[in-house]
Amino acid sequence: MSDPGRKMSLVQGTMLVAGNMIGTGLFLLPSTMAAVGGIAIFGWLIATAGAVALGLAFAKLGELDPKEGGPYAYARDFLGPYAGFQTNYVYWFGNWIGNIAVAVAAVGYLAELIPQLTNPTASVFAATGVIWLLTFANIMGPRVVGALETWTMSLALIPILAIAFFGWFWFDRGTFLASWNVSGGSSGHAIGRAASIALWAFMGVESAAVSAGVIENPKRNIPLATLIGLAISAVIYILSSTVIMGIIPNAELQTAHAPFAEAARLAVGTVGMIVIAVCAILKSVGSLGGWMLLVGQSAKAAADDGMFPKAFARLNRHGVPGRGLVIVGMLMTIMLFATMSPTIAKQFNRLIDLAVILVVVPYVYAAVAVVKVVYDHQLGRRAVLAFMWVAFAAVAYCLGAVLGGEPKTVVASFTVLLASAPIYLFFFRSMEAAAKTKTKAV
Repeated sequence: MSDPGRKMSLVQGTMLVAGNMIGTGLFLLPSTMAAVGGIAIFGWLIATAGAVALGLAFAKLGELDPKEGGPYAYARDFLGPYAGFQTNYVYWFGNWIGNIAVAVAAVGYLAELIPQLTNPTASVFAATGVIWLLTFANIMGPRVVGALETWTMSLALIPILAIAFFGWFWFDRGTFLASWNVSGGSSGHAIGRAASIALWAFMGVESAAVSAGVIENPKRNIPLATLIGLAISAVIYILSSTVIMGIIPNAELQTAHAPFAEAARLAVGTVGMIVIAVCAILKSVGSLGGWMLLVGQSAKAAADDGMFPKAFARLNRHGVPGRGLVIVGMLMTIMLFATMSPTIAKQFNRLIDLAVILVVVPYVYAAVAVVKVVYDHQLGRRAVLAFMWVAFAAVAYCLGAVLGGEPKTVVASFTVLLASAPIYLFFFRSMEAAAKTKTKAV
């Protein structure tokens, strides 16, 4: 059991949720949204409503039945072992693919200082270097990564808050409206596409629920941390992505590899651009280190439960799953080269599309699980009915995100999802053996 004195308070839990959502992925998101146009603001509003429904689901789950592991634990306990396996499988895939996007974002801002990195080949090799640098940092132990992330934690807020709140002095209404809908489709298509992209920004809404074991008074603090953190994130997202569309002309924004730095350059000059770029690079490195640590630990937990190969559970002398981290590093490198694109922004778009479609599955399962948890706790017919509507809204948004995804990416994600069925057969016995071992230990 964790020492209560070492657990996170409500404020810390709120910052965990907001910090995980307002991550480095936002640094390139305005370029992705530029492919839709100013109409994307309606997509943001729909995404916020969908994220609120997901937040309410995770908040209620955290209040009534806090579990370490979040989406995986709820799927396993309320929908069965295969649902738990599938959730862990796609959640793991989605996270390490999302980590590649973070590395790509870091290189995008580094290219502001070293222009040669805008070359596709050079950018891919630079991102590979970032991935392996952080892989080896993780292999050296959590203290190295913890120190790095602590040092860089607040740096993401400098460029994001500066643009979100002060960028309006340079906002041009004509620039914003000139590219209202550049998606090539109807308004409905454009809004749906924007809402799908925006799900990437809200990934992390489950952070407090996943961390139930280290949050004090979880039944009270998980719901509050989830909803307050979500509200803070939504305001910053909508302000920053909208204001940049009124500062940088759309044609430039679509190919921008460092939109926040470019906006700062147009607003206050080269010095502002350099400050923003350096902050973004350092924060990206720190964030990637932390997320890679989480991916390694989640794979270890899955291996301990018999869901992943045992190699992911083997610890090195520093107490971390070194072999598992190397395997993840190799997978990230392969995916990085497989998604190489003409521009950094386009590669980022392909990666977040894939990550978003994969993470939809755990979110749908959690939304369904909340109805069963409310029913099991006998909270009454009204409460069950209310959370049925919450679950319906959350699932509808997730399905809408899939429909708004790029067709090729949806097919690739669906293939990965279906592959979980035959893979499950290989781990079924090891899962049963691990469960029996844990039962005997208790």
